[in-house]
Amino acid sequence: MQTTISSPKDALRTFFGFDSFKGEQEAVIQNLLEGNHTFVIMPTGGGKSLCYQLPALMQEGTAIVVSPLIALMKNQVDAIRQVSSDDSVAHFLNSSLNKTETTKVKADTVAGKTKLLYVAPESLTKHETIEFLKSINISFFAIDEAHCISEWGHDFRPEYRKLRPMIESIHKVPIIALTATATEKVQLDIQKNLGMLDAKLFKASFNRENLFYEVRPKKDVQKNIIQFIKERPGKSGIIYCLSRKKVEEIAEVLSVNGIKALPYHAGLDANTRGKHQDMFLMEDADVIVATIAFGMGIDKPDVRFVIHHDIPKSLESYYQETGRAGRDGGEGTCVAFYSYKDIEKLEKFLHGKPVAEQEIGFQLLQEVVSYAETSMNRRKFLLHYFGEEFDEINGEGADMCDNSRFPKEKVEGQEDVVMLLRTVEALEGKHKMKYFVDLLSGNATPEIKTYKHDVTEYFGYGKGKEDGYWSGVVRQSIVEGFIGKEIESYGTLYLTEKGKNYIANPHSFMIIKQNDFSDADGLDTVVKHGAAGGQAADEELFKMLKDLRKKIAVEKNVPPFVVFQDPSLEDMTIQYPITLEEMNNVVGVGAGKANRYGQPFIDLIANYVKENDIDRPQDYVVKSIVNKSGSKVNIIMNIDKKLPLDVIAKSQQKEFDDLITELEGIVSSGTKLNIDYYINDVLDEDAIEEVYDYFMEEAETDSIDLAMEEFDGDYTEQELRLVRIKFMSEVAN
Repeated sequence: MQTTISSPKDALRTFFGFDSFKGEQEAVIQNLLEGNHTFVIMPTGGGKSLCYQLPALMQEGTAIVVSPLIALMKNQVDAIRQVSSDDSVAHFLNSSLNKTETTKVKADTVAGKTKLLYVAPESLTKHETIEFLKSINISFFAIDEAHCISEWGHDFRPEYRKLRPMIESIHKVPIIALTATATEKVQLDIQKNLGMLDAKLFKASFNRENLFYEVRPKKDVQKNIIQFIKERPGKSGIIYCLSRKKVEEIAEVLSVNGIKALPYHAGLDANTRGKHQDMFLMEDADVIVATIAFGMGIDKPDVRFVIHHDIPKSLESYYQETGRAGRDGGEGTCVAFYSYKDIEKLEKFLHGKPVAEQEIGFQLLQEVVSYAETSMNRRKFLLHYFGEEFDEINGEGADMCDNSRFPKEKVEGQEDVVMLLRTVEALEGKHKMKYFVDLLSGNATPEIKTYKHDVTEYFGYGKGKEDGYWSGVVRQSIVEGFIGKEIESYGTLYLTEKGKNYIANPHSFMIIKQNDFSDADGLDTVVKHGAAGGQAADEELFKMLKDLRKKIAVEKNVPPFVVFQDPSLEDMTIQYPITLEEMNNVVGVGAGKANRYGQPFIDLIANYVKENDIDRPQDYVVKSIVNKSGSKVNIIMNIDKKLPLDVIAKSQQKEFDDLITELEGIVSSGTKLNIDYYINDVLDEDAIEEVYDYFMEEAETDSIDLAMEEFDGDYTEQELRLVRIKFMSEVAN
């Protein structure tokens, strides 16, 4: 095979101006130049593109690069044109070109000017494309983002599985497949499908030691994100969301809070997507809020943070998306917000798909759950998933995760690990992780009863341990190599040789207590406000505010919670509001309530701030975006018209309980609502008076649970909530 430049090193200097290769780049290029099939697994930022760009520039003919995204093609073509004096050196051939542009691309390629021709897999299904490619001199095929071939990969595309017959019908030339993430299962799937089991494998380390990994409970997400970004002024970042709607919402919220953010998703037209991508690359925007379509091949080295608003569908997705941070070796912070409710939503999306696809999807999701909930070193967990060992004490980047910086308590688990391993051995590898957790915890599920394992010595062995303890034991035993996962049977566990040796010769094994995400609600609170239901940031101020509330309550002859509820006082200790406008940003406080009760609290806080020389975090006040649906306005107008509440709920496509929740929010923010016309229909006068008097005279808080206990079934929860709305509207507003 003829080359135009004597060695890869000379070519690297000539075309790219570098004196040395990264990692195994040179060996990869040499293998391809020798005409061999080549398989490259290299993390994002490792320099995959160079592995096919350089040999294409060195050889006669045109390299055909199969790439999944038009945006990715454009970006890479633009980049490769920078190393040549002739733009014809690289082209893409896809549906975005008009007839004249397509003719120009084909003419340049036939003339031998084009060294790299990027095509979409869909283009290779067209007869005219295949006939054209048969007519030109092809140096090799490069399959970029090769994980798209595998159903076990994180971005499976059926058209990728049709590449082999199409390639073989064109030319018998070497193939180089490249991906940033591939477990052993995905790797084998790719090689089988492309007919390149004889390919030489080049696998770089997956350890990105400069990245910091953190998982946070999914509460007050938007406020958290804004605070996070404002602590990093001028730094570039990507926020990933699973839905287009959420992308638009987050981008708008960031914008109204003074952050230069743009949305990116497939629902936008191509021009807008291209414009937003270019603005991000050119630093006219600091943050891109995107679905997973964004970022494949985007060569921006100084992305300083990647935030996952929604947990991804697989660890491959997570790894690749976080890998877009810190590609220059500098700072890269990766924060994911996690709630198990999000996992349940993703599981619902799998229903209706073929059974095998469901099983694969469920298993990939459970790996994500394990990663999110684990308390062990996250880097060790991730690298184990990709088949790489990691020393969490002395390895590069060992302390670069939340679990290592803030380690959880450890307990001796030797006996429990032995019991787990014996249980796995006894059940002969027929069950998945959850089954063993339920069995040892003593949870008699229908499946356990079916197998009659509820009458074995293993059932309930670990009863009484904290929630999540046995999940931690299983996860840590898997990472330690005592237990293996059978991929073909979708994650059933089996005992390894190392596990058998541990049973025979047990030794100390410290189990890390698991993270608790049980209170993550999967929902954002109202963006305008601070954190509700937490605890006071300034205990001294909180006590002073409670004393003031008590004093005002006595003066007004109302219960203290009518003035302001505890979450409102707690948020005041975080935000330190000193104007009525700022008081409106406090949780549970609207304009009505601020005007009615706010001034004494503002005066107290202003004095406190001055006396204690406090730095107020006003930069973090999160402004809310306009409620475009006008839902609340419609509700208030319909109540003014005295429409029945069940009719209003139906017209708003809400459950009745959800409407009540909305009414509670409207009233707690200081707006009066007169729903007497409805309450008088569902409760008699004495009942209304009894509940009303309870809240006025006996209740210490506005808790419905306590009210239910007090009335012991005399009234339904809905009835109590409706009277509480009447009470709060009349007394508090």
